[in-house]
Amino acid sequence: QVQLVESGGGLVQPGGSLRLSCAASGKIRSIKAMGWYRQAPGKAREMVATMSSSGVTNYADSVKGRFTITRDMVNNTGYLQMNNLNPEDTAVYYCNAHVERLWPTGDIDGVDYWGKGTLVTVSS
Repeated sequence: QVQLVESGGGLVQPGGSLRLSCAASGKIRSIKAMGWYRQAPGKAREMVATMSSSGVTNYADSVKGRFTITRDMVNNTGYLQMNNLNPEDTAVYYCNAHVERLWPTGDIDGVDYWGKGTLVTVSS
């Protein structure tokens, strides 16, 4: 199986910064795409930032210029650097990855996985 584990969330004051990490482990041949999503209380989950297998990034308008998505392809880890945080950024942040799995039979398939989330609270 494959697991995605987020870390780096916490309480931060407005204007502060946090860096989230997403570590992928398990039967991974490669990670094709990775993204960060968030869900604030009472709201639907929304895309924050994504990165394709070729490195093309996409950001929600609300975070452009403040958040940066990166990934370490060697260690199957993704990051979300969040700067100039504001209370509207308060949410549970989830990591998503499209993973190619290699089975002992030699078969390869692709599956989307989600982490369990990490809470980011921006408050004074």
